[in-house]
Amino acid sequence: MPRPRKSLINLTDTPYYHCVSRCVRRAFLCGEDKQTGKSFEHRRQWVEDRLLFLADVFCVDVCAYAVMSNHTHVVLRINKQKAESLSAKEVIQRWHKLFKGMILAQRYIDPVDSDSLSEAEIETVKSLAEVYRNRLFDISWFMRLLNEYIARQANKEDDCTGHFWEGRFKSQALMDEVSLAACMAYVDLNPVRSRLAKTPAASAHTSIQKRIEVAKAHRQPHRLLPFSGNSFDKISDGLPFRIEDYFALVEQTLHQFRSNKRGKIDHAVSPILIQNGLGHTDWMTLVCGIETKFKTTVCLTMLPSKRRENIRDNSA
Repeated sequence: MPRPRKSLINLTDTPYYHCVSRCVRRAFLCGEDKQTGKSFEHRRQWVEDRLLFLADVFCVDVCAYAVMSNHTHVVLRINKQKAESLSAKEVIQRWHKLFKGMILAQRYIDPVDSDSLSEAEIETVKSLAEVYRNRLFDISWFMRLLNEYIARQANKEDDCTGHFWEGRFKSQALMDEVSLAACMAYVDLNPVRSRLAKTPAASAHTSIQKRIEVAKAHRQPHRLLPFSGNSFDKISDGLPFRIEDYFALVEQTLHQFRSNKRGKIDHAVSPILIQNGLGHTDWMTLVCGIETKFKTTVCLTMLPSKRRENIRDNSA
């Protein structure tokens, strides 16, 4: 029986989550329908544009994404601290980028009308702002406004009605630094593994391509959560590893996918793996098992070899 969404999202455990949405109809979300010859490739840009627009509005950071033929992957970080730092006016202004909102709220953010509001009206608006504030760091609202928008666009183009997605998105909590890195690598390499691209740099409508292009100018994309190299915690300003280390780890992982000889690559062990005491074999097990071996939680200690180590440690 599916677990309620509120039990899957717990910020006391982790702010990082992997979300997957799959198309329900035979027609592709993107790609080309071989039966009709109709191309839906332009829809990839719909998804990417909408995703990055929502990242600007919400207090939800995009770590990684990949727009596939019939599904999308996103790795998100909930930034509750940022939402709590916004003023009531800033919260309403953000929400009004998505919805027209109440007339009272519109007056509150209008420099001319705001002075004419009574104290009771101001208190009403502030209560409303708190509702909006909670939505701004809510993954369910983020994914809802992503998927509903794409569904409406696709239904209009296809001249049909009904469900476009299988159901509510699937989410997985990423409980530690190495699980986050593994899930991001899994998402970033999805087009290459699916033979939609030969290299990560050639993977259109993915976070890895955007990061590689901008890195040439020694910068990071402003709409994606940057790499900071700080430790894994809930208030870090960025992803908890260096961008150079992550790029190298993605490249090593790609070579292992292609060689099919796990643990026998001549590359130096990644600093990300060294810091977490993880070998290449366990790393590949973790990456390849993101959707098959894990359900709602991805955690390093859930690996078979790690479970055995824990059992030995506890019995010592």
